[in-house]
Amino acid sequence: MADTGASDGTSDRVWFISHAGADRAWAEWVGWQLLDAGHQVELDYWDWGTGDNFVLKMNDALERGRLLALFSPAYFEPERFTTPEWTAVVAMREKITPVRIDRVDPPAILRPLLSRDLFGLSPAEARRVLLEAVDGPSRPDTEPPFPGTHGMLRQVGASSPRLPGSLPRVQNLPARNAAFTGRDSLLVHLRQALASDQRVAVQALHGRGGVGKTQLAIEYAYRFAGEYELVWWIAAEDPALIPDQLAVLAARINAAPAGTAPAEAVELLLGELGTMSRWLLVFDNAEDPTALAPFLPGGTGHVLITSRNPHWRTYAAPLNVDTLARTESIALLRAQGAVLSDEDADHLAHTLDDLPLALTQAAALLTRMSPADLTAELARSMHEVLTDGCPDDYPVSLAAQVRLTSSRLEADHPGAAAVLAALALLAPEPFPLTACAGRLPDQTSTVLSEALVSRLRAGSVVDAIARHSLARTQNGTVQLHRLTQAVLADQLTPAQHEQAQRGAEALLTAAAPKNASEPVGWPVWQVLLPHLLAVDPASLTTTDGRRALRGACWYLMDRGQPRPARDRLQRLYDTLLQQLGPDHDDTQNAATDLARAYDDTQDHERARALDEDTLQRRRRLHGDDHSGTLASADSLAIRLRSLGRYEEALALREEALAGWRRVLSVDHPESLRAASNLAVDLGGVGRLGEAVVLGEETLAGLRRVLGEDHPDTLRTAYNLAIRLGDVGRVGEAVVLGEETLEVRRRVLGEDHPGTLSTANNLAVHLRDVGRVEEARVLGEETLERRRRVLGEDHPETRRTAAWLEALREQQEGLEAEK
Repeated sequence: MADTGASDGTSDRVWFISHAGADRAWAEWVGWQLLDAGHQVELDYWDWGTGDNFVLKMNDALERGRLLALFSPAYFEPERFTTPEWTAVVAMREKITPVRIDRVDPPAILRPLLSRDLFGLSPAEARRVLLEAVDGPSRPDTEPPFPGTHGMLRQVGASSPRLPGSLPRVQNLPARNAAFTGRDSLLVHLRQALASDQRVAVQALHGRGGVGKTQLAIEYAYRFAGEYELVWWIAAEDPALIPDQLAVLAARINAAPAGTAPAEAVELLLGELGTMSRWLLVFDNAEDPTALAPFLPGGTGHVLITSRNPHWRTYAAPLNVDTLARTESIALLRAQGAVLSDEDADHLAHTLDDLPLALTQAAALLTRMSPADLTAELARSMHEVLTDGCPDDYPVSLAAQVRLTSSRLEADHPGAAAVLAALALLAPEPFPLTACAGRLPDQTSTVLSEALVSRLRAGSVVDAIARHSLARTQNGTVQLHRLTQAVLADQLTPAQHEQAQRGAEALLTAAAPKNASEPVGWPVWQVLLPHLLAVDPASLTTTDGRRALRGACWYLMDRGQPRPARDRLQRLYDTLLQQLGPDHDDTQNAATDLARAYDDTQDHERARALDEDTLQRRRRLHGDDHSGTLASADSLAIRLRSLGRYEEALALREEALAGWRRVLSVDHPESLRAASNLAVDLGGVGRLGEAVVLGEETLAGLRRVLGEDHPDTLRTAYNLAIRLGDVGRVGEAVVLGEETLEVRRRVLGEDHPGTLSTANNLAVHLRDVGRVEEARVLGEETLERRRRVLGEDHPETRRTAAWLEALREQQEGLEAEK
């Protein structure tokens, strides 16, 4: 591009200011100085609107003007848009005018460029150096104008910002955190939100303890201090102490004489601030929006609030401060010189939930122990680790902060504190708290049952927990953070731990659906599953609590995951044998579910022995027609069939079906389930015609009583399709198989073992009706899924592989005959 600079030092070229987002304050200061000197400037914050195409705007600016680059460490981070900016100019062999705003070594290709330093200078000297970099050095040939009468921004009433980093005369900021890491995008967003509003701008930074709200506010105040004439920090945790702090500010700016009563001084200060601009007030740790409201001034200044309470919309724009990005977490762990491998750093950051305070404490501990030792200590007692290593610039450790906040919650809302203690013993996943409202068992503690007596009361519990930022809350669910959970659990006394355990069992009992086999309840089971699996089965003390755990295990088995279900059912059964004995109903129910888990994991003989023992005990205790006895007979028949003892299974099944129909009715779901299983057993002994007739009758009944999508309906349809093929009605078998596969894919998922069995049998029937290519494709897809879900050596996987091999050999034989 041609240089068209005018002799008077101004220029008709446009200077595109290239900078990192973290350096916005410098960019605005540089832009103001250039405009004031008569240059044309393009700065993204000033000239580009919301929704503009950033890349196109950048390309247009580079084509129309010259690039003024603000070199800093952030400028050369690879992921920033500054990289394509300077590389594009280098590629076009155009000139870059660089100035350094911090100590940095640019990439090798840029090192030959002469750059000027703006940092470390007075504002006047920095302006002179900047303009020399843009215009080149020159002597004035006319008398310099009288200060204050020249400059286009001054002509419209603007005052020059000070050099970024220089503090205003009136300020009381806490010390800056030299190890502050990351948060660039959040700082830029905060600056844009405050600077874009012409009226008084109020932003409320909210988030849980230890997330770095106060540190972010301090960094913002220092990074953008040059934009303000006064910055005042107010400790706002106790609203009663705010007037005295504002009275000091009033005296400092002569808004009120020293010694004025605080209430009067505050009134005079707020009036004065209403007439001023370029001021920043920071209210740190304000928890009650209503209590803070009288101290929020009008005017065109800025107010920044830090709070655990997210409910600020009436008075401020809430801005959630979440945990750090993983790269920022790793940088913070290494900030004090610790030598960490990427793998160790990533693992520690994950364990500490990317929480700045926890990471800062860990970084301090890494100066005296190895990453392996710290990892081991975290696994042993996270609470103890989070109590140690409190950094100097934080008032308390994370553990102390959680204890303090939970104590406040208990004082404000005992019921919410009881809920929190119970959730501390469950999983760090969302818990559907409002779903428990009005459903807690009778033995629940008074404080917990009263807190959740209705959805309205449960909502107030959720709100109280949210106000103290001890958990994430959304749509009636509460999710404890892992670190908070660890601290809360570790600080419980033995008596409190036992009470919390009872509370956790009551919550699980209230939230659990009644029947694990009903698809309508599956979404709830999916949410509850991590919590029920986090509970030690030996800690459950009620029949309802044990039923909830058994329901979760049944849900797992229905979803094709029998191994984790077997582990927990085994633990539950062993505990109940010892605590209640083999004849207790809870023990026998656990035995029945455990037998299914054995069978689903191919331990058929062990499953048979357990079911046989349960059936004998129930016959002795309750008689032949008791529902538990009939259920045990059904269950044992399934185990006998798995062992190939078809005649014994059939005899037991016929006896059970007669009992169900006698005790209940022909169309009762239990009777229909027994009939469905009997149809399978009839086919197993070669009575195929009877199997088909009973299967058709039962399928029609299940569709009518339970619906098309119920697992029992789908299981019956799957078995009937097999028998239809066995009796030569292959076309009907294909139609029923396709219908069943479609529904099972939708209800159970592509990888569920029941879905894969349906696909496997459909492939066989497709081959039998001559649709060989479709059969091969479906068979290969099923084999791949079975290998992934069940394993290479599972009997079903081997059976599919053998069938596919036979199909290939058959096709190759047919090809050879041609």
